Amino acid sequence: MRTEEVLAAVGTGVWSWDAASGTVTMDAEAARLVGLPARQTETTAAVVRGHCHGVDYVELAGAMDLARTEGTIAEAALRIVDERGTVLRVVRTRMRPFRGGRPAPGEHGGPGRAGREETGRAGREDAGQPGREGEGQAGRGQGDVPAGDALMSGTVQEVVEPLPGASAGTSPPSPLTSDWRLSREAFLLDAGRALAESRGTDQVLRVAASLSMPGFSPDGMAVFGVEGDHLTVIGQHGYRPEDEEPFNDIPLESDYPGSVAVRTGRAIYIAGREEYRRRFPEAWRLAGRLGRRSWAYVPLIVAGRVIGVWLAAFSHPAPFTPDERSVLTTVARMLAQALSRAQVHESERELSAGLQRSLMPEEVPPTPGMTVAARYVPTGGGLEIGGDWYDVITLPSGKTAVVIGDVQGHDVRAAGLMSQLRIAIRAYASEGHHPDAVLTRASHFLTQLNQREGLDTDSLPEDADPRFATCLYMKADPAAGTLHIARAGHLDPAMGIGDGALLVRPTEGGLPLGVVEDPDYPVTRLVMEPGELMLLCSDGLIETGGHDLETGRDRLRRVYSGHVGDDLETLADALIDAVSGPHSHATPGPHAERREDDIALVLLRRDQPPREGEPGAAPATGRHMHLTVPQAEQQRTADARHELRAMLFDWSTPAQVDSAELVLSELVANVLLHTDSDADISADVTGPRGNRTLRVSVGDADTGLPHLRHPGELSSSGRGLFLLQELSGEWGTEPKGDGKEIWCEFHEEERPTP
Repeated sequence: MRTEEVLAAVGTGVWSWDAASGTVTMDAEAARLVGLPARQTETTAAVVRGHCHGVDYVELAGAMDLARTEGTIAEAALRIVDERGTVLRVVRTRMRPFRGGRPAPGEHGGPGRAGREETGRAGREDAGQPGREGEGQAGRGQGDVPAGDALMSGTVQEVVEPLPGASAGTSPPSPLTSDWRLSREAFLLDAGRALAESRGTDQVLRVAASLSMPGFSPDGMAVFGVEGDHLTVIGQHGYRPEDEEPFNDIPLESDYPGSVAVRTGRAIYIAGREEYRRRFPEAWRLAGRLGRRSWAYVPLIVAGRVIGVWLAAFSHPAPFTPDERSVLTTVARMLAQALSRAQVHESERELSAGLQRSLMPEEVPPTPGMTVAARYVPTGGGLEIGGDWYDVITLPSGKTAVVIGDVQGHDVRAAGLMSQLRIAIRAYASEGHHPDAVLTRASHFLTQLNQREGLDTDSLPEDADPRFATCLYMKADPAAGTLHIARAGHLDPAMGIGDGALLVRPTEGGLPLGVVEDPDYPVTRLVMEPGELMLLCSDGLIETGGHDLETGRDRLRRVYSGHVGDDLETLADALIDAVSGPHSHATPGPHAERREDDIALVLLRRDQPPREGEPGAAPATGRHMHLTVPQAEQQRTADARHELRAMLFDWSTPAQVDSAELVLSELVANVLLHTDSDADISADVTGPRGNRTLRVSVGDADTGLPHLRHPGELSSSGRGLFLLQELSGEWGTEPKGDGKEIWCEFHEEERPTP
């Protein structure tokens, strides 16, 4: 009698699954049991799934996946349902991976001889033959079935006595099974989330040590990594430090179970101490004294490469059922992925940190008369490198140059260009060039560099474009407090004073470096009083977190006002923390779609000599503005108005601010119209808040003094001094050695109580 007939007589069918193609081949009895017509059938896994209870099919798929990975038997119970979901019968299937391709159909439509031999072998093992011992473990013919074979073959048989709960329609087989499944799914979801959020290796190991598996939590855990031809302990939990030493350098060719798991790529489950002693006698000499009774060595595989092995040890006997092995294998996969991500992240962070350290100044040189603090924070994505940089240069003249810039892009190429540009600017500055000449030469250098890179197309990506850079170069004289600033498309600096105000200082600027070969960069002269500080930054400090220029600067003002009396290092840390620290998400900007950016920050404060009888420097409390409007740049009058309004942002009477702005415009216009000299503007705010005085003065090189007159209705001039007298509280004219100065004062009025 043929095998198919014998199996059919006892209600047993034979089927095979091809995971690669999704094809299921069944004999007549297997097709009948699944709910299909009773004939030799070749169908798809989707059709079979439609005849099975959904939960049971998921269990079967997991068991088959585990069996293919470990070369073991997959066993599952399936509830066969009709189109309404009513349970027709319960069947049990046992399958194992099949080597050698898809079995040929038998003479009468049943599976071929290969499939019958595999089925028979599975049946013998199920019957308790010697081959059953060590199932799924190294040491018994595991090389016969390569891990990951797509074809599975086995039997399907109806369960005569229904499993508990099987008659209850679509309810789970038993409450115990349901609780186990729910607990396992919840555990795996939680473990996956925790491991996915782990960044470093230490954090991954802490998460792995804290995992509480449903029903069988290990009390000893170790993670081994592959280094060359040895296994080393990456981390462990549940062992004493002295227990780790013998296992810290194990040859891969040894008989240690972890080494065998790495060599074969298959998990090794050891259910008892006697089994460990018999199968791995050499390793038992080390492991036997540690008091565990069951062990699981699961390889850590990423992209088909074994990167280590995970040891889960138990103080109680563990049967390692298919469900338990499935959980262990799933956790090992997540652990391997998390460790791989952590190692890549740590390597990238180490690479980027080393690269940025080599590109940035090792330390800020001491600057007599000034205090300097600087920070660089890379962006959080990619290799965490970019094109932002700063530099503080001691010039041959004894003065100090401060540079801050940003090369376009956030990649290795941007970092390389930034390094070359920083070195070039340092060289030009050391040669003694003025700020405008330094930036002109730097732009020429970057333009030539872009042209040379464009010729060498083999070394650049196909979509590589010429890069430009923004830059601000400032030459500071600490003794006099003067700052000469040239700006190439960069942000204007901001000045902080002792009353908590952080004021943007408009400066003349030119095109970014590298746009044209020989651009012009006008120089702006500012004066910094003792105790005042200057803030230079890249746009990352302002726009990170979805902010624009206006809201980002408001955020910096709030931080500065809360740290006026702090030293510069504390203030620098506070500014960085407010923008990119753990609490920066609490102050989002109006543009949530803006991405993060590198941050470069330089703070410098002009030291103030201690007053008589005082141990330290007193902070500056007044507000000052110094600006020159050249004859050839009359458009800078608007900058003067804007800076004056910014300096009076908290003035009690808004009407006085409008009047001061109008008077300033008239005084500057008189100089530019009636003289041949530039207009030198000074504005000072002194006194306590609510009772302050604003003094505005405009000087020129003409010695002729103005006089007040009353112009007629049709006159086109002569109203400047009239407006000055009507709008200001006091005004006057003072002759100077090389010209004159017209001044006026506004006295702050208390804000009326509503």
